[in-house]
Amino acid sequence: MPKKNDVLRLEITDITPEGAGVGRCDGYVLFVFGTAPGDVIDALVMKAGKSYGYAKAINIVTPSPYREDSDCSVFGRCGGCVFRHIKYEKELEIKKKTVDENLKRLGGLDIECERIIPSPQINGYRNKAQYPAAVIDGKMRFGFYSRHSHRVAPCESCPLQPDFYADIVRAVGRFCDENKITAYDEETGKGLLRHLYIRDGRRSGEILVCLVATGEVPNVDRLIKMLTGLNKNIKSIVLNVNNKDTNVILSSDCRTLWGKDAISDVLCGLEFEISPRSFYQVNHDGAEKLYGIAAEFAEPEGKTVLDLYCGTGTIGLSMARRAKKVIGAEIIPEAVENAKNNAERNGINNAEFICADAGEAAEKLARDGLLPDVIIVDPPRSGCSEQTLSAIAKMAPERVVMVSCDSATAARDCKRLSELGYRAEKAVAVDMFARTGHVEAVIKLTKCSIK
Repeated sequence: MPKKNDVLRLEITDITPEGAGVGRCDGYVLFVFGTAPGDVIDALVMKAGKSYGYAKAINIVTPSPYREDSDCSVFGRCGGCVFRHIKYEKELEIKKKTVDENLKRLGGLDIECERIIPSPQINGYRNKAQYPAAVIDGKMRFGFYSRHSHRVAPCESCPLQPDFYADIVRAVGRFCDENKITAYDEETGKGLLRHLYIRDGRRSGEILVCLVATGEVPNVDRLIKMLTGLNKNIKSIVLNVNNKDTNVILSSDCRTLWGKDAISDVLCGLEFEISPRSFYQVNHDGAEKLYGIAAEFAEPEGKTVLDLYCGTGTIGLSMARRAKKVIGAEIIPEAVENAKNNAERNGINNAEFICADAGEAAEKLARDGLLPDVIIVDPPRSGCSEQTLSAIAKMAPERVVMVSCDSATAARDCKRLSELGYRAEKAVAVDMFARTGHVEAVIKLTKCSIK
């Protein structure tokens, strides 16, 4: 068995969804980040457990045909992208395989993805960034956490964000240095600024800048002047006060410093209001493709559609003009208000929204005898609760459409729905997160006939 500090020659034969190449030495598995299937490398063993270990590539003897040069200076130090050194076509193949294996292995489902839909853009597609703050060499810096840590890798210009984000990051950094603003330290609980949060409307062009801090930020008039002079598309500057010992980035305390409380954008031909805490897909053009697949699977024509975990109502409202009625449920009050406003601003009068946890909302609607024809669920990465899944089965819709950013929890939830009388019929993967290890999946389930 390999030992720590051994140097081994390895052929990388596979890669994990997290971007770690897989090599074997006499059956012993070593995971090596920054490698590609087909690489032959010299690897330094960094950690050796009983059945597997981790190694670092110190020399690429023979490069993989799938390898390409990374175009990011912090790739490997930042915990965001994991496939930036691999050709995009291979990345799509890896992601489809991941979804297929999860559906089969974790869900026990006898289906594979019909296809994987590529991201329309592989750079500059993200319309949202949350940069943790850190003081490095006496200056305020923003970046992203390194893999499996809360150590900030400084990164002003990320290839996944549009170029103007870097201008805002640099301007806020200068403002903090000029005003001697400290960065929050998770270990001591001291310091003012926790995160810089930017959102943009990809069709509207509107930009929201939010500072997440433990208290009031000094000299905000100067900050407002700097930002509005920098970019005329900045329409909202917000302070989010979060003074709790938590990993949750945003608190419920949002205070508009200048401009509007929310920005707007156009998605699937509809105008949406987006506040700092409301959910909105980070890949605008990819979202239109994702929602197109969801509508194809839902077949909403003339049906009552229940949209659980609805956020600002984007999925349900995108189908409302074809549906008989749309009901959305979401736990974040601001998002529910956004959803109601979104329905009104688009002249949609057959939609209503409930502020409640998805499981509680589904259970209440089941008790009230609501019988939706179609239920769409777009849960967080952790998936649906048992309460939600049981309530879905009680309402007995014709179809359930699962939209998920984690195919492992989606497979688990589909397995439970299959035990409750549903059959998974179709799946499509949609790459909403190019160059990262994440991929979206849409799964269609239908109610089994009673024989």
